[in-house]
Amino acid sequence: MILEGKTLAQQIRSSLKERADIVRQKLGRPICLCALGSADDYAARLYLQKEVAAAQSLGIETHVFDLDNHTPTSGFIHSVQALAQSPETDAVLIPRPLPSQLAESNFADYLNPAQDIDGMSTSNLGHLFLCKTWQQIQSLPGFVPSTAMAVVRLLEFHHIPLDGKQVAVIGRSSTVGRPLAHLLSCKNATVTLCHSHTDLPRAVQNADIICSAAGTPALLQTKWLKREAIVIDISTNWVNQTLCGDAIATDLASAGISYSPVPGGVGPVTLAVLLENIISSGERKI
Repeated sequence: MILEGKTLAQQIRSSLKERADIVRQKLGRPICLCALGSADDYAARLYLQKEVAAAQSLGIETHVFDLDNHTPTSGFIHSVQALAQSPETDAVLIPRPLPSQLAESNFADYLNPAQDIDGMSTSNLGHLFLCKTWQQIQSLPGFVPSTAMAVVRLLEFHHIPLDGKQVAVIGRSSTVGRPLAHLLSCKNATVTLCHSHTDLPRAVQNADIICSAAGTPALLQTKWLKREAIVIDISTNWVNQTLCGDAIATDLASAGISYSPVPGGVGPVTLAVLLENIISSGERKI
């Protein structure tokens, strides 16, 4: 079975334009999104442009501020602080990767959690990791990382149970792997968080569900997996000008293993969730 995400993404996005219009009427202005993104990373810039275009199609006002290898950390932090204090800014997006001199900065400490639509702020992540149940996740005052939430919603959409399941999450980034592992735990799955020092064949051999966000083409080998396994491929890698994930889709299909495709799986759901969060950031002001 192919766990496509386009249908779910369309469902999520179907009401967003109407919701954005209602916010504009009540606030007396459109919802405002400000993005600070790397101008030097081609793939990141391409995806940010896609996000901005999607937001604009909903009537959202957008502003993009370029970051590059010459952007001083102090200037970057000042920009984050200024946006956090701006009453006219509803949503802030800072896509990774950042230029190297900014990547290790403590900008997350200065993000306004009410504007932090991708759940990167110290406050939003802290509240997330204090949760033990899905009910608590749903009651959070801020936002959850959109890719992690997109994976859970994709699994729910395809009626894949999580309670009591063995799940392996590959990748321990603060934007995807770790928050996803926590969300799945709050769904009562038993989660193994894998990284570069993990014996991966051993870690995934008994997993019911494998969520891979390593960013390494052909990392996940079909021969390691049991036939009933489900693979959620989160990564977007470019190989010979072709987009692919961490698993080889044709091998998974030949083995009868259900999987989410790249592209067309987690990606469109992530964008839809991010757009939904932008609308929510405006709705919370009315």
